Amino acid sequence: MDIDKLAEIYKALGDKTRLRILSLLKAEERCVCELVEFLGISQPTVSQHMRRLKSVHLVKERRQGRWVYYSLDGSAWPFFHFILESLPDPEQENKTVRKVVCD
Repeated sequence: MDIDKLAEIYKALGDKTRLRILSLLKAEERCVCELVEFLGISQPTVSQHMRRLKSVHLVKERRQGRWVYYSLDGSAWPFFHFILESLPDPEQENKTVRKVVCD
């Protein structure tokens, strides 16, 4: 891996909200509406964070109808599992994590 790619990965990991997103995705795939609910931020803001995580291949998306679902990727970085192990369990960080049903 070249130094520029590695720097971009570290920049993506250098944001608290993006680390929280990765923590939430550790457990299962999530819809954008779930991430909005869990994080308490707007949908456009979530989308900006997801774009950054996708650009360095830490997450991937799947479209189903009008919904976009995100899951972990990590295919571009061999040490990704070490980062995931260091992230808190989302239920410990946020006691309100529950299944959100998107309309």
